[in-house]
Amino acid sequence: MAMSSGRIEFYKEHYPRGTRVQLDSMVNDPKPVPNGSKGVVSFVDDCGTVFVNFDNGRSLGICPEVDSFHKISEQTESQEPKMSM
Repeated sequence: MAMSSGRIEFYKEHYPRGTRVQLDSMVNDPKPVPNGSKGVVSFVDDCGTVFVNFDNGRSLGICPEVDSFHKISEQTESQEPKMSM
């Protein structure tokens, strides 16, 4: 099912280039990016797919009506507990 033009504009406005996001889950990709991966939005295309350059080196499009993700801020990331080795 195609996304409405209003919904596509919503994603373009709320996820501009440079926005930090975290992937919660990706269900229909044969080689999904791991849940919890973080990255930076590269662009949102005219179909509403949010393309992300993930911190782990992968680049992939997130389908907002299928995959689950959310916007994060540098403040949120700096407040997360650090893993000790």
